[in-house]
Amino acid sequence: MATRSRDDREAKRRIRQMEAKRALRQEQGKRRKRDNTIAASAAGVAVVLAVVLQLTVFSSNPTEAEFAAAEAGLSSPSASPAASNSADIPGPETAAGKTFTGELALNSGVLGIELNGTAAPQAAAVFKSLSDAGYYNGATCHRLTTSETFGLLQCGAKSEDGADDANYRWGPLENTPADNKYAAGTIAVARTGNNAYGNGHQFFIVYKDTTIPADTAGGYTVVGKVTSGLDVVANIAAAGLKPGENTSDGAPVAPVTIDSFSLK
Repeated sequence: MATRSRDDREAKRRIRQMEAKRALRQEQGKRRKRDNTIAASAAGVAVVLAVVLQLTVFSSNPTEAEFAAAEAGLSSPSASPAASNSADIPGPETAAGKTFTGELALNSGVLGIELNGTAAPQAAAVFKSLSDAGYYNGATCHRLTTSETFGLLQCGAKSEDGADDANYRWGPLENTPADNKYAAGTIAVARTGNNAYGNGHQFFIVYKDTTIPADTAGGYTVVGKVTSGLDVVANIAAAGLKPGENTSDGAPVAPVTIDSFSLK
């Protein structure tokens, strides 16, 4: 009887462990779907927050009026969380003081790009490392925004739904615009909302002057700029979004794939 009792306890312990692992996998799956979205948010603006703090990949962007309200009610960014870079993140010293130039080849054309290792050494180090490893080859540009003052193409996801590896996270924020304005041609780092160490693999290309209100963590790291071929992104935007998407934020009407991303 004692042996049977021990066996029963062991069986129950294993069942609890399996249930805990299953719950963990489900939570990790939910987190991946929430990752790498540009969340325009403003502390203290209760009505706007309900719209702005959407942390899904295809969250609706605020209207221009809501952007104006958010900017008017911005509070000072909160302190950055403790450093939590993943173990495989290259150090900023590998890019500090350097300028990397290269090409981003999309299925619809080629962009000349330049990364600024002086203004954003950590971000430049990460993207140089990922491009050298061929990470972006075959990745998608899954998100496009087309409103009058909010125009960007978000790239770097391995799947069309924009999911990213939640275990690949780094920071801090660098070279963020004090006025929340991102000029046409800007290349900036996408991240999870309200997290200065929520950067991942994804980035966005601004194809027209855009305002993105800072959230509680701050703005978005500007890592570089497009030096040629910005019309490629403008043409993608002009083609519009997939039918049924949000009228100004969703997937490009034709899938956009990164053929290659090279830097030297």
